[in-house]
Amino acid sequence: MTTKEDNIITDEMANPSPAKSIGDPGITPLSPTHIQNDAEQVPSGMAFAVVVVVAIDFGTTSSGYAYAFTKEPECIHTMRRWEGGDPGVSNQKTPTTILLTPDRKFHSFGYAARDFYHDLEPSESKHWLYLEKFKMKLHTTANLSVNTDLQAANGKRVKALDIFAYALAFFKEQALKELSDQTGGDFDNNDVRWVITVPAIWKMPAKQFMREAAYKSGLVPRDNPEQLIIALEPEAASIYCRKLRLHQMVDLSNHTAAPNGCSPTDNVASTMTQASPGHAANKEHVRRNRQSRTFLVENVIGEIWSELEEGDRYVVVDCGGGTVDLTVHQIRLPEGHLKELYKASGGPYGSLGIDYEFEKLLCQIFGQDFIDQFKIKRPAAWVDLMIAFESRKRAAAPGRANPLNINLPFSFIDYYKKFRGHSVEHALRKSNVDFVKWSSQGMLRMSPEAMNSLFKPTVDHIIQHLNELFEKPEVSDIKFLFLVGGFAESALLQQAVQNMLQGRSRIIIPHDVGLTILKGAVLFGLDPSIIKVRRSPLTYGVGVLNRFVEGKHPPDKLLVKDGTRWCTDVFDTFIAADQSVALGEMVKRSYTPAKPSQQIIVIHVYCAEKEKVAFISESGVKKCGSLRLDVSGTESAAPRREIQTLMQFGDTEIRAVAVDVSTGRTVKASIDFLSH
Repeated sequence: MTTKEDNIITDEMANPSPAKSIGDPGITPLSPTHIQNDAEQVPSGMAFAVVVVVAIDFGTTSSGYAYAFTKEPECIHTMRRWEGGDPGVSNQKTPTTILLTPDRKFHSFGYAARDFYHDLEPSESKHWLYLEKFKMKLHTTANLSVNTDLQAANGKRVKALDIFAYALAFFKEQALKELSDQTGGDFDNNDVRWVITVPAIWKMPAKQFMREAAYKSGLVPRDNPEQLIIALEPEAASIYCRKLRLHQMVDLSNHTAAPNGCSPTDNVASTMTQASPGHAANKEHVRRNRQSRTFLVENVIGEIWSELEEGDRYVVVDCGGGTVDLTVHQIRLPEGHLKELYKASGGPYGSLGIDYEFEKLLCQIFGQDFIDQFKIKRPAAWVDLMIAFESRKRAAAPGRANPLNINLPFSFIDYYKKFRGHSVEHALRKSNVDFVKWSSQGMLRMSPEAMNSLFKPTVDHIIQHLNELFEKPEVSDIKFLFLVGGFAESALLQQAVQNMLQGRSRIIIPHDVGLTILKGAVLFGLDPSIIKVRRSPLTYGVGVLNRFVEGKHPPDKLLVKDGTRWCTDVFDTFIAADQSVALGEMVKRSYTPAKPSQQIIVIHVYCAEKEKVAFISESGVKKCGSLRLDVSGTESAAPRREIQTLMQFGDTEIRAVAVDVSTGRTVKASIDFLSH
């Protein structure tokens, strides 16, 4: 088997190789080339008639949807008010909580799930499956697959794919119901382009998992993948922030953080341009349903943007419940297209970290053994306790002087006495935690310092990450820093970011900061080509055989076959980490089936965080997916078949198409990143 470049992919022959894998046939890459903008070969964009774009912000702690009709792209509707809600917490979105019946059927989602679960008798509730904050599992699972499972509050395990599919099916039903009410008839799902938001730091398996869940839920059919696009959360925020007017945001650079933080949701009604009678967008369907909250987005670029010049750079810091995501964008005028300057970074530093610290504090006072038992035996009361903590958490602020009281559920006090034989009050007196006291009204009384200390590890992580980011050469001269996501409302976080930046960049917080991503995701769905250049988060490639060169290749990689000396395990790089990739840019490779009769070619894809990789056997290089070419039905009389594969890395997901060169027929190609 020879080739123009003597660059053969095979694993069968590579017996001495530590990285051999049985499934790989002998295949030959012919022409490693990079081609720009061969976009007509990878269908993206509106392949079907879109009437409305619906975006689902599937958050760790809360979720919601918003939509816009393609005829009125400047009019974004956010979902109707949710039933239920918590004291002290605004309910523009609903909690990401789901309840299954004892026989594992979907029961309810959001406030409805939480309230129903809460009202069950403890003897009953232990049979029901209640899940919350489960999205983080997709980020933290190393070998994510369609069989990955989740643990419900009662300790039982359920398949993650089922839970995500139930949640998406719930949003599909809610949104279609609202669209049908708006348009006065049954709204057809085929007219919807769906957008699901995910953190930018998510790896490919997690993105593919969301897509699989969408197929399973019936959100979109598998044979029309274009009907769903995956949006990256900070990118969506960035797209929306370009449209901001001065009265739609708080500029932290102009004033110090207020003692209670600037919660941009305080005056929701007055902060956004509501559809006013004289406005062109005030169409009949806006009037018909006042429950749906409608935002007008300027067609022109917002005032904040008028201050940006060609080439200006800004950072979006998306602080959610589970993750914090940082993206660096550069503006390209006149269209206002965006270019990513540095690969997305961040980590699991969302506001959940504060809940974990609170739980650690409770374990310190009452004992880990008690807390573990209490969570399993009284799961609904544990949920109650965390809700009570949530509203106090939001009241934490740098200048606060008065203590914060947290209600302990009666069953906590009662169960503790049974478990330990003495009172909660006794435990607090005995513990060495002096900044948490017992108040006579049956509450935990925390000093402001105690509450602030729960924030510290999480906020420190974020600041450390920002510091590292700002030291990168690509991240100099940043004009604005946009702070978005629910956690961005925290006064403690705002103050920490201000102290770190020392006035180097202006800090902007949009009003309705928790809805920024949702509204941006709708805009992205209306025009997915707005982000023209991205950076690859990882190095991707495949293992190939090259002609062995003495002195260049290590002797242990030598393989002799039919008198020819080959070097095994050579890493053929498709794209390097942090490399710029334009939208529509392709990496082209040609492969030849080992035997003329071969029907399926499977090529293992490897990835690494480092930019330069020589061999697939190096440390830090791991098999992360497989490229599958189905060449059945394209047999030809040509003596040697060449399958040309085009891979697109410039989008939010990696895609592949392939063609049989001798016949010109399309070959079914897919890249799979979920370990099966």
